[in-house]
Amino acid sequence: MRATEAVDPADVAAELAACVREAGMLALSMFKSPIKTWTKGASSPVCEADIAVDRLLRERLTSRRSGFGWLSEEADDDDRRLGAHFVWVVDPIDGTRAYLAGLPDWAISVALIEIGRPIAACLYAPVTEELFVASTDNGATCNGAAIAATPGASLGDIRIAGPKDFLKRFAAIAPPCTAVPRMPSLALRLARVAQGAIDVAIASADSHDWDLAAADLLVHEAGGLLTSFAGHAVIYNQPVPRHQMLVAAGRDRHPTVIELLGDERLAS
Repeated sequence: MRATEAVDPADVAAELAACVREAGMLALSMFKSPIKTWTKGASSPVCEADIAVDRLLRERLTSRRSGFGWLSEEADDDDRRLGAHFVWVVDPIDGTRAYLAGLPDWAISVALIEIGRPIAACLYAPVTEELFVASTDNGATCNGAAIAATPGASLGDIRIAGPKDFLKRFAAIAPPCTAVPRMPSLALRLARVAQGAIDVAIASADSHDWDLAAADLLVHEAGGLLTSFAGHAVIYNQPVPRHQMLVAAGRDRHPTVIELLGDERLAS
């Protein structure tokens, strides 16, 4: 089909679910096995499984729908994506450090972006067998059951996850709250907000589209928001797909968090 034709987000999400399950099984088959690893950039680990999963997803997704742009953590950036109406945003293994350490907190993350925002998304954690699916105006699910961000606007006794140093400053000015251990996978951390396991999650500066896009739609469709500290929605498929610090929370609580985040004592 031509990339300018309309797509049904629910249909895309169903296709994605099958693809990410297959990709997850591939990653799981290499998990805890001797595999080649290396470092890109300053300190970001990469392994053979990252590349194998990226290749599989690209083959499956581009064969089904032609003309869509492609943005993946493990592929060279092709600026033709900037002119595409639809763009696949992929993290073959979000949480590679956890994967290499034999820990469970890693996931396959894929979203379809239409003009800057996700319209269909899947996040699959193979070790814990959790498949998160969302599509525009259709809600969010985990293993087929509807999920929802926690209601309420209070910041008292909330569960919050994020950078350790930031949470120390946050705790000094906020009502008593519980700091949740930071997960190696940012996508999973945000998905926990979508399913109500965490009330608030903070994403460090310099997160990328592939870390965020799928989880963003999950949070949104589960009744929450993921925004900048100024309250602006995240726009994807920009020339530099990198973002400032972000906050996710249920829609009722989110404005309260945003107000507190404006406190100058939280500045680093």
